Amino acid sequence: MNAELLDLKAFITVAETGSFVRTAKALNLSQPALSRRIQKLEESLGAPLLERSTRHVNLTMTGRDLLPKVRRLIDEFETSVLAIHDIGARSSGLVSVAAVPTAVFYFLPRAIGRFAEAYPRIRIRILDIGANEGLEAVARGEVDFGINFIGASHAEIEFEKLVEDPFVLACRHDHPLASRKQVSWSEIVSHRVITVGRNSGNRALIDNALARQGLQLNWSYEVAHLSGSLGLVEEGLGIAVLPRLATPAAGHPIIRTIRLIEPEVSRTIGIVRRRGATLSPHASQFLKMLLEAWRSPSRTSGHDKPRSTDASSNAASIGPKGKR
Repeated sequence: MNAELLDLKAFITVAETGSFVRTAKALNLSQPALSRRIQKLEESLGAPLLERSTRHVNLTMTGRDLLPKVRRLIDEFETSVLAIHDIGARSSGLVSVAAVPTAVFYFLPRAIGRFAEAYPRIRIRILDIGANEGLEAVARGEVDFGINFIGASHAEIEFEKLVEDPFVLACRHDHPLASRKQVSWSEIVSHRVITVGRNSGNRALIDNALARQGLQLNWSYEVAHLSGSLGLVEEGLGIAVLPRLATPAAGHPIIRTIRLIEPEVSRTIGIVRRRGATLSPHASQFLKMLLEAWRSPSRTSGHDKPRSTDASSNAASIGPKGKR
């Protein structure tokens, strides 16, 4: 394959910007030179990578499959170059983690801080992406490991359970339900409900759990990310169903969090790894520190610490009065 490093960087930049004009400017190339590099890469691979129109540039199926692999290749190359420059100094390297956004905020900062003190030359790459994309990144070997709430039944994935994260109701402090300690799913049908889209792993988990109880979530507003639902709640546009770890800390001046029952629905967050794969020494050490930081009695957070799970826990648990 006759492809240069700049060809690969050009492909990544076009995919990220969606524009040949912006890519050419970023790489200090003329647009014809950029087009030739993309064309040469496509000819080397024997397949088109981009679909071009007068206004948009989109990835083909081959391009979508190739993009994460090329990113990882570039990352590893740059890490190797840095390692050569650091000969005689402390070892350098890269640890990649794919985590659902709530896990990035809740699980990683303390572990990253400890790891950075011990290994200042090791870079950490965090993919804060959705559950489905994160699981695929782990299964394809694009990251060292992940933090997710799906994958327990995946044949190619090892799932190490950490905590149960129940779904709760979030509403404004002046909402009619704000004074309640708990609310049933059937009671929220008369209110405007804000939820995430059907492509979200959280939405699929809720829909499946409620369907087993003969219930259905009727929504008024649909957003792509959990954080978007909180913005609508603050404006008084409705109530939102979301995992407890995604809600504001206790004492928030505007938003109240209420327990949802009949049934109780929760997701189990855990460490996901590719079955049979061996972690690099740096990734193994980072995972060890992450688990130690999470299980440490001195750990603090704006939320109460969710209950840890054991081998009998399910990836999604439902049932009245907390039964799974």
